[in-house]
Amino acid sequence: MGAEIEAQENHAEERPRPSPTTLTPDQFLSWKRQKDAAASARKAEASRKRAEDIAAGTVQMNGRELFLHEPWVFDES
Repeated sequence: MGAEIEAQENHAEERPRPSPTTLTPDQFLSWKRQKDAAASARKAEASRKRAEDIAAGTVQMNGRELFLHEPWVFDES
């Protein structure tokens, strides 16, 4: 029983303890700008791809897209 406790203590000492990292407000704002820019780029790429697919007719349009691209469908006169 004593050997098991000693082995656990040795194992606990071998693991590196995570050091607390300090993050300055400038570092956080820089990270946030990079993250927002990456998200914006992904969204713009997805939007561009969706527009290309709609123009090629490979995807089904939702109501708003249909109204913008083919308004004559909604003409009731």
